[in-house]
Amino acid sequence: MAYIAHSKNEAGFVHLLAIHLSEVSQIMSEFCCKTDYKEIFKITGLLHDFGKYQPAFQHYLINGGQRGSVPHSSWGAAISALNNQVEAAFAIDGHHKGIPNFSDLQNIYQEFKEPTHSVHEIKHQFFDELQINENFFFTSKLNFTNKLDREIFIRLLFSALTDADWLDTENHFNSSLTKKRNTRAFDPNYLIEKIENEFNKKSKLGEINKLRNKVREYAVSKALEHTGFYSMTLPTGMGKTLTSISWALHHARHNRLNRIIIVLPFISIIDQTAKELKRIFGEEWVLEHHSNFNEDEDANKDIANESLYNTAYTKRLATENWDYPIIVTTSVQFFESLFGNKPSRCRKVHNIAQSVVIFDEVQTLPKELVLPTLTMLKNVQNVMGTSFLFCTATQPAFEKSEGFNGIENIQSLVENPKEVFEATRRVNYYSVNEYQPVSIIELSKNVIENDGSALCIFNTKKQALLFFNQIIANTNCRAFHLSTTMYPAHRKEVIENIRTCLRNKEKIIVSSTQLIEAGVDFDFPCVYREIAPLESIIQSAGRCNREGKMTEMGSVFIFSIEDSGAPNKQYRALAEFANGLYKGNEKLLFEHAFFGEYYRKVFRLFIPDDKKNIEKARLGFNFKTVADAYRLIENTATPIFILCDGSAELYERIRYKPTLSRADYRAMQQFSVQVYDNFMKENLGKMGKEPQGYWKWYGTYDKDYGLSANPILDTLIV
Repeated sequence: MAYIAHSKNEAGFVHLLAIHLSEVSQIMSEFCCKTDYKEIFKITGLLHDFGKYQPAFQHYLINGGQRGSVPHSSWGAAISALNNQVEAAFAIDGHHKGIPNFSDLQNIYQEFKEPTHSVHEIKHQFFDELQINENFFFTSKLNFTNKLDREIFIRLLFSALTDADWLDTENHFNSSLTKKRNTRAFDPNYLIEKIENEFNKKSKLGEINKLRNKVREYAVSKALEHTGFYSMTLPTGMGKTLTSISWALHHARHNRLNRIIIVLPFISIIDQTAKELKRIFGEEWVLEHHSNFNEDEDANKDIANESLYNTAYTKRLATENWDYPIIVTTSVQFFESLFGNKPSRCRKVHNIAQSVVIFDEVQTLPKELVLPTLTMLKNVQNVMGTSFLFCTATQPAFEKSEGFNGIENIQSLVENPKEVFEATRRVNYYSVNEYQPVSIIELSKNVIENDGSALCIFNTKKQALLFFNQIIANTNCRAFHLSTTMYPAHRKEVIENIRTCLRNKEKIIVSSTQLIEAGVDFDFPCVYREIAPLESIIQSAGRCNREGKMTEMGSVFIFSIEDSGAPNKQYRALAEFANGLYKGNEKLLFEHAFFGEYYRKVFRLFIPDDKKNIEKARLGFNFKTVADAYRLIENTATPIFILCDGSAELYERIRYKPTLSRADYRAMQQFSVQVYDNFMKENLGKMGKEPQGYWKWYGTYDKDYGLSANPILDTLIV
């Protein structure tokens, strides 16, 4: 009989099992990043649906039945484990439900330890149909001296299997979808030509432009090194983004790498970075992958443009596995895929192999996750041949040092950082009341008396809101409020209004939380910043005299506020620690060497070895435990959809749908505010759950404050 892998497609054809196994094996072979891995990649592909040779599974496919009623993954996993192919066993067992913990795999091993007559029969059918000698499967052995390298190899194998299986199954059921993937091959020569054309358009005059060119030329001169770890520490305004991508393209060409992945901490940065790259390289070369971007919506703006529509469709498919030349994504998407265990999340991991990964503003990583994250990156580099570039204005001391198990060798792409930082100094730092706490009233008087526009940044929504209220009550000066109590589209609108006022030289005062620190290219003559961790102070200063066009230095005032709060205990501790280091000697905030010294002390004093035991779980091959423990954003929150003029058309489109698509939810995120559970409990009478399952706000939504004008309740909003 002919064994079946999948039931009939629309054309009426079944998917033969032998063909499916051979095709998945072939696709996996093509995914393989090192020749040493090729044999086990092929073996895993061939064995992954071994369990479908069960008569019960064939009966289920032909006659129907409850989905999942005849498990099959455990059979291939057991055969692999029994023959010491443990890496394949993990990947095969998890290719539908997720990579298991080691104890769960052991249970499968025990169940199949004494093969039954049916197992022997299935093995006979399998080898007979595929015309393969059984010995072929059990000759490949990989010797990893480092257990964590072996762990990341299992993740790589699992990812490759998941993607290959989905792609081949998709081709059976919907071959037209497969054709739409149609991914453009990475072409570094073409992309280098494009970015060089961009640099040629820029002015070569002036000291800053000369310095930018010098910095870029040096970075590119270091591109012909082997894959590894690199750093680029540059102050705001030095063209860090394009310089890093220029290096990455030359480095990828030299090392025959497959793509560039740009990882950013904030969606606001992604929006502008992706827009700039699309302008330089073309829409078809750059893929955005984050929760707020909707490729389908972008295409629907011009549905008559077939090229645009097809590109958007291809991109939506590419978010599943990152098979694209240039990807711009979030830290959450990147790291929680790398540490994850679910097929949909991990499907893209094999395309991180043999790539250049650029981390921008990497210092935003939660401190308790720094060590397990760096260890994972070291394992990825060893096993997958990936190059990593850390880009920031305050380079964390990620190098290995006494008491800190960091990265052995990070090569700098900046020849003389001290010289660059000194040449680009644009601000002076001052204390307010010598850092003794001031009241909101005192601070507002100080700011109002200032001649020019001012940006004031607070650690909590409560203080930002109280300050805004004080400003509008005591001055005719135009004021703006920015915080996460406002839905993203509202924040974007306010940000554009602020930019317009600044261009028109209108005096304004902006009260904001730290959401403004990165990715929002404001240029204020004066910035006030509540004491914060060092990276936040420097990022805030980057919003002051950003373009260096002022005849005098910009002014950054650092203050402590009465009744202050903080996002968490560690944030407060780091803020006070940093303040203790530069207090009375603010010139340290200009010195590049000070940043490294600060982080070395922080890593020794504030970072536990691994309080979540992530590395211990990885050493034990407990993949589910690792996935549950590694969270860049700890607190779970619920999105509340705001019905307003901007979202009215969207609401009419979705309100009567029985179920909502991923594209619908993406579109809704632009008009949603994330809130914690306590906010939900406090405001249940002001919201309702729609039939499709999402929450809709019925309370007031203020044009200045957003969802809430209550400073206490604001602490319950993300």
